[in-house]
Amino acid sequence: MPILQAFGPSAATAPVPSLVPVPGAAARRHGVLPMPSLEWNEQVARETAPLYARVQKVVPAVEWPFFAPYVKAINALKKERNAVILAHNYQTPEIYNCVADFVGDSLQLAREASKVDADIIVQCGVHFMAETSKILNPEKTVLIPDRRAGCSLAASITGEDVRLLREKFPGVPVVAYVNTSADVKAEVDICCTSSNALEVVESLRSDRVIFLPDQYLASYIASQTNVKIIAWKGACEVHERFTAEELRQYRATDPALQIIAHPECPPDVLAEADYTGSTAGMIDWVRKNRPRRVIMVTECSMADNVQAELPDIEFVRPCNLCPHMKRITLPKILDSLVYLKEEVVIDPMIAARARRSVERMIQLKN
Repeated sequence: MPILQAFGPSAATAPVPSLVPVPGAAARRHGVLPMPSLEWNEQVARETAPLYARVQKVVPAVEWPFFAPYVKAINALKKERNAVILAHNYQTPEIYNCVADFVGDSLQLAREASKVDADIIVQCGVHFMAETSKILNPEKTVLIPDRRAGCSLAASITGEDVRLLREKFPGVPVVAYVNTSADVKAEVDICCTSSNALEVVESLRSDRVIFLPDQYLASYIASQTNVKIIAWKGACEVHERFTAEELRQYRATDPALQIIAHPECPPDVLAEADYTGSTAGMIDWVRKNRPRRVIMVTECSMADNVQAELPDIEFVRPCNLCPHMKRITLPKILDSLVYLKEEVVIDPMIAARARRSVERMIQLKN
């Protein structure tokens, strides 16, 4: 079904993030710990050797003496702090494979955040993911190693924009991609991820649905359903850079090359793909099909993480990196656990309203 109409932010629109750090609050509650030793020595090498074995295909040996002391210190501090680390599929291999307790796409991380048994959550991703964890865990301390880790999609729309859309389309349900701020989630009926967007849209049993903020995911969902989609003109700055022409050039060099793409990519890119799906869906597709050579048309680090698990597969990398995801590093994670910096705090009234739309997504059954 074609998209009825697309809307987007005006030049005057300025997102008002609800992610607000409160310096010192978490430290006053839990206390500051001394910075552990970051010396590289034989003991550190020995203790971290099993972890390096996981990533040796994608992390050069020359880099491990820098990473290993941080890995050792972070894993020790997690136990001392009763903390867990949630890491998105786009995190770098030394984070994803060596310090994370739970990894996955936005839906998987939201589900894990709703049931973790820990005092502290360190969100290794971007700010809307940290907000989602806080929304689902209002009594827990949620930290993000760098609060500047933003998202072009989340920055493209505000809660006020959603209220204006409701005025223009009274009675039409609103679905928000989780790549949105808490104040947007507070204004919508239900959230979704790329894993369950089609299911969410059709669960509303409406002939029209407002879908925001990703225009390309909206276009992809519109092609899969009879529901008329009213879209917002947001886009992911990573996925919108891929082009169909570059994929055709890759395929011309090897007709057997498999191309799998994220639905945040433009439609002409998806038309070149052998499979389209969420990051979790793409990983599962590779595990199941075991292609000889494959391009994962998404953020570049995910190919590294899958190759660490499946070293026999050759990953061709048209490498677009997310500058926001790459703000999260081992040193910043360690600082989070030592000093409890960059706590995520959301206005309780906004959080309560946002929680309804997030929990409705999580509880949705096929």
